[in-house]
Formats: sequence, C-alpha cells, structure tokens
Amino acid sequence: MKSTSASRRNSFIGAAFGSTLLLAAACSKTETLPSPTAVAAAQPVIQAPADALDDYDYFPGYETYYSRNRHEYVYRDNNAWVRRPQPRGISADILLAAPSVRLDFHDSPERHHDNVVRSYPHDWKRPEAKADDKKDGEKRE
Repeated sequence: MKSTSASRRNSFIGAAFGSTLLLAAACSKTETLPSPTAVAAAQPVIQAPADALDDYDYFPGYETYYSRNRHEYVYRDNNAWVRRPQPRGISADILLAAPSVRLDFHDSPERHHDNVVRSYPHDWKRPEAKADDKKDGEKRE
C-alpha cells in the first residue's frame, strides 16, 4: 500500500513541477512578442517606381502630408507615423481644398516634421498678393 501512496505523491509532485516549468516558459515567451505600436505601424504601403522622387504637399491645419506620386497621406497617429490611402477624420476633397504648401524635400516627412511645423503652424494661410502688386503683362516702372 505504501508504494501506491508514494507513487501518487511522486506523480503529484512531478505534475506540479511540470506545470511550473510550463508556466515559466510561457511567461518568458511573452517578452519576445512585438509591441502593439510596432504591429500598428506595419501597414502595407503603395510603392512608387524606384526612379520617382518623393514629393509632398503639407496641410498645416491637419498636420498631414500628401505624396503626389505615391497617392498616400502621411500623418502621426498617436506616436506612430502612418501612411494611408485616405486622410484621417476628413474627406480627401475637404483636405485638398484646405491651405497647403508644396515642400522641397524628397524623403520621409518624419525627418523634417519639426522644421515644417515651425515654418507652417496649424493656423498658417497662404499669403495674399499685395494690393499694389501689378498684374502680369502690366508695365512696371
């Protein structure tokens, strides 16, 4: 009888030890999973031909860039930069009617955003022509 009781006790201890090892292994594997930000940032991007330069229009009121050759909108979503076929929270028609400026860099907007925001703040509007400017074709003195 003692051997059956000892055998059950050893089986219980072995099962408990095995469960602890499995739990420890499962916990250690969770550290290698990608963070939610990394998963959210991995979005399919429409690629332009390799010989085409990036070109961007910037919409200060929305802090949104539009790539004319890639036909995509680039903006920050929380702390991640995203590229989407549509702007966030507004129709493309309304955004494209808003004040914008054509930028002269040919790489990622993320690399220039701090300078762009300083040059073109949220309330930026295109300067109007001065009243004393002459129309094209008029003689200037």
